[in-house]
Amino acid sequence: MFSLDHRTPFPSLISAFLAWKGLLLAIALGSSVGPAYDTSSTLVSPEILSSKESPFDLATKLTRWDSIYFIENSRRSYLYEQEWAFGSGLPAVISALTQVLVNFGIQVNPSHRPSIGICVAHASHLLSVLVLYELGLVIWKNQRLAFIAALLHILSPAGLFLSAPYNESTYSLLSFVGYLFLAKGLLGQKKTFAHDVSVVASGMWFGFATTFRSNGLLNGIPFAVALAQELFAAPSLSSIRRRCALIIGGLAIAAGFIIPQLVAYQTFCSASSTTELRPWCTSRLPSIYSFVQEHYWNVGFLRYWTPPNIPLFLLAVPMLYLLINSGLEFIRRPLDPASQTPLPANPSHQAMLIRAMALSQLVLTILAITNYHIQIITRISSGYPLWYWWLTGLITDGKTFTFGCKVVRFMVMYATIQGALFAAFLPPA
Repeated sequence: MFSLDHRTPFPSLISAFLAWKGLLLAIALGSSVGPAYDTSSTLVSPEILSSKESPFDLATKLTRWDSIYFIENSRRSYLYEQEWAFGSGLPAVISALTQVLVNFGIQVNPSHRPSIGICVAHASHLLSVLVLYELGLVIWKNQRLAFIAALLHILSPAGLFLSAPYNESTYSLLSFVGYLFLAKGLLGQKKTFAHDVSVVASGMWFGFATTFRSNGLLNGIPFAVALAQELFAAPSLSSIRRRCALIIGGLAIAAGFIIPQLVAYQTFCSASSTTELRPWCTSRLPSIYSFVQEHYWNVGFLRYWTPPNIPLFLLAVPMLYLLINSGLEFIRRPLDPASQTPLPANPSHQAMLIRAMALSQLVLTILAITNYHIQIITRISSGYPLWYWWLTGLITDGKTFTFGCKVVRFMVMYATIQGALFAAFLPPA
């Protein structure tokens, strides 16, 4: 039996992580009591001659829904237009790791790629837990708050999506690392060259995150807010250098989205293309991502607002509540959620950073309600640290302790039930 103690954070967090993952993987294996709703997962492994899954084939049980696209894209890159809806980051990592194994003389079959993707997801989730703990220390200077928030990230309602070959766990890791570098760059008492390098580095990490999930573009909001604040400051050498760092960092984030679009444009819209140009090629802002999301997945403003989708909106309500409440509360009062004490005033920029992070989270929530397939909010929220800190504040406050515990129980129940459904290839996904 292990104990959780914020005074020994890393051993405690790793122990909790292993216990939680053991439970979720056991649930995934236990879902074999009945046949899978869909057998598409067996298609990514040519060695499997039958569409009937083995009850102990964990890799197949975790290769569901979108993860089939990620595994196929890692094997042969993008082939069909609709596949460009899925970020290139994870397939590139799986493909690179596969090549590393081959270079070491290890024979890698197509059926091994899902296992590699699962290892990437688990490693990314564990590292994101540890990075979130460090981020909490940098911003709040409160070890207990940072520790509990990291524990909550382990129990994220994203559940098995953080174990499967999906983008979420790696996006969370890169996003948290980006915020860690940004916090270290902005919260220093002086604007040194090292601090500005940290700001640029944070933009690069966010750019990498954007190659995994397009909502990584929202991480540019803190850069825009910080730049606007700098523009009102008296010009000086350090201020000019800081403005340049923020601009370069913001451009790095944009590059994470734009570069894949340029590659797709060169593939489908170049003069050397032998096929008829696709409609998006002649758009004012040609983006294959926007086109395939709308054309193949019917993503668009209020398109998901139909009576059959009402149950999915109801499932998303608890997560929407957490995101909206935490975002509005931090914009209104950027206080330490554990002690409710005011943050230091400028020049630390701490309140500005917290408010900008809250704004980014609120924009994501609005887009999820109006444009996205609403059910994905429970998994893409895993990459946003603010609501973990807010929930930590509820748990550590005697007045809201009971409600905070109920929220945690909901997270555990949702993740476990969703894990069984996911492993059986059942919605929601």
